[in-house]
Amino acid sequence: MQVERVIEATDWAALGTEFQPSGQEHLAEEIENAAKPAVIETSGLDLTFQTNDGPVQALRDVNLTVGAGEFVSFIGPSGCGKTTLLRVIAALEHPTGGTITVNGMTPDEARQKRAYGYVFQAAGLYPWRTIGGNIRLPLEIMGYSKADQAKRVKTVLELVDLAGFEKKYPWQLSGGMQQRASIARALAFDADILLMDEPFGALDEIVRDRLNEELLALWARTDKTIGFVTHSIPEAVYLSTKIVVMSPRPGRITDVIDSPLPRERPLEIRDTPEFIEIAHRVREGLRAGHDDD
Repeated sequence: MQVERVIEATDWAALGTEFQPSGQEHLAEEIENAAKPAVIETSGLDLTFQTNDGPVQALRDVNLTVGAGEFVSFIGPSGCGKTTLLRVIAALEHPTGGTITVNGMTPDEARQKRAYGYVFQAAGLYPWRTIGGNIRLPLEIMGYSKADQAKRVKTVLELVDLAGFEKKYPWQLSGGMQQRASIARALAFDADILLMDEPFGALDEIVRDRLNEELLALWARTDKTIGFVTHSIPEAVYLSTKIVVMSPRPGRITDVIDSPLPRERPLEIRDTPEFIEIAHRVREGLRAGHDDD
């Protein structure tokens, strides 16, 4: 059975005044979130793969609603179906049961409409193309004029703090910078939705922290709807407005946690009691998924 848990913001005093939204601001944010249209909706979603060893159920009875402008993290044990769910949203896999809509369309229709950008675990940059050339590639495929391509490349490079690196090659950039370039490529055609599959998982903690801060700043500037797969509880809590906790395979949603943390989040917020409480609830959801097996 799927359980939805909403954390009440009952102890903002514990966060310190620098992290507290005013009562009016918090109420306004709740009203705004409630009024946002659903961008991604699933109902009774199932996915079973047919293999040589027999059927393997990857997802079971997934019910989820993601509103416009939300930052939603998917967390769960390895092999639980987090990436599979993201791929279903992107029409890279197709469900065998239930329904899913993306911007009110089927995932295939949303893909044709360029409704989302996708960032993979590896940066996936072509080594023979410059950073600018990698970012231009989807724009070339979509038939954008050279003038539009140049304008969009400049804009997204500035968004990810890579201005001036357009003529560099991937091998000339650090791992973190390559991932930023990958994000820039996904943003190039200005899709409403950004899907990210563990983009920072292979990076060291210091670089990961910096990119998490930069991603939150980018989200604040663009107001994209973001779906983010991670194994890290602190990363999920720090980044998200909503945390979706999944069970071991077949992947089910064991908990949905709506975060009361303010949208502006310095890294220091991770040391506050409120942050630690949310992280504890995520851990409880992960344990509950194992206990139900």
